[in-house]
Amino acid sequence: MKNNFKTSVIILLLGGLLTKILGMLIKIVMSRLIGTEGLGLYMMILPTFSLFISMAQFGLPIAISKLVAEEKKNNIKLFFSLIPISLIINIILIIIIFIIAPYLSENLLHDQRTYLPILGIAFVIPFTSISNICRSYFFGKEKMIPHVISNLLEDITRLLSMIIGIPLIINKGLSYTIFFIIISNIISETISILILILFLPKNITIKKQDLKPNKLYIKESLSIGIPNTTGRLIGSIGYFLEPILLTSTLINLGYTNKFITTEYGILSGYVMPLLLLPSFFTLAISQALLPVVSKEYSNKNYSVVKRKIKQAISYSLIIGIPVTILFLIFPKLFLNLIYNTNEGIEYIRLLAPICLFQYIQAPLSFSLEAMGKNRDAMKATTIGVIIRTILLIVLSLLKIKLWGLIIAISINVIIVTIYSYYKVKRAIPSS
Repeated sequence: MKNNFKTSVIILLLGGLLTKILGMLIKIVMSRLIGTEGLGLYMMILPTFSLFISMAQFGLPIAISKLVAEEKKNNIKLFFSLIPISLIINIILIIIIFIIAPYLSENLLHDQRTYLPILGIAFVIPFTSISNICRSYFFGKEKMIPHVISNLLEDITRLLSMIIGIPLIINKGLSYTIFFIIISNIISETISILILILFLPKNITIKKQDLKPNKLYIKESLSIGIPNTTGRLIGSIGYFLEPILLTSTLINLGYTNKFITTEYGILSGYVMPLLLLPSFFTLAISQALLPVVSKEYSNKNYSVVKRKIKQAISYSLIIGIPVTILFLIFPKLFLNLIYNTNEGIEYIRLLAPICLFQYIQAPLSFSLEAMGKNRDAMKATTIGVIIRTILLIVLSLLKIKLWGLIIAISINVIIVTIYSYYKVKRAIPSS
């Protein structure tokens, strides 16, 4: 088990590093082809995208990973029990997107150019849902190579589609260009699904009774998935409301829509991706941690659980502290090197130390989910979203541009991390 954990971490780290590099290349290509305003427009839509992805998944990937890791279920029957649930949820969400898209673009985001890209989300979410459900099986089995390979090929497909497609469509306007960027996910997610299917065991035999949904499996999966979904949904709703509240508040204070879009693009498109660069490391550790903690916690091996969580936090800080120092000393260098811009230096200097809390938040959140403490994870997210939303509105009224949002983000990260640490500590009985 010890070797499995370390092997999983190493595989996910190498894959995460390559994926992060490809992700940065995608962001660089995108920002240079569509400009700061185009990037800002894309970042305005991204919270809506994230919200619907969270709703479409319904916590099923986490539930599958946990149940597969416990090795107490028929995995084929589990899979076929949950696929119909996922498809029904996706169909409902597609209808909702088509209904609300006009109002969302015109009345909430205050930019008609977002209408077509919002419609694009409807076409993408079924592919993303199936991809994540397939991937969760391999996480539960602690088989990380399929996940890494599918991720890499998915990102390569996205990068190539942008390099080829954006120059062909950019003359039609930013709305069509962002729409293309979003629906290109269909191709990349399809590639990911095909790769994951290729890695499934060749000796699988599917019997007729396996195709019939098992009510007990569905009930147990939903008992795990619903609290997880609720937590993620609350976080996604907060993220979804962020550009809407920010835009509405600042427009009423006299700021122009172009200023808001551009500055939001700088913060969300340049600064945050740069500062969260080490997140591939913490995410790799967290993903490897989930099946280990889930199995050992169910077997009441609390000393092992405690040791693995401490290792995950330590590893996250070992990489996070040096990177934070570099960002504080050389913010201009990194912005120029990666994005060819100097915009956002002041934002980096304030947010870089705060991101140390963010780096250890992922292992803590995954640990709570692995131990079945989904409600605690949900409470942490809820508290953070409420505080962040209230501060965003109140501080924005002070006419301090986007600094109200930045301060709100900082306080949210600190509080959620401290609360999650407290809940993890309480969840593990003293040995």
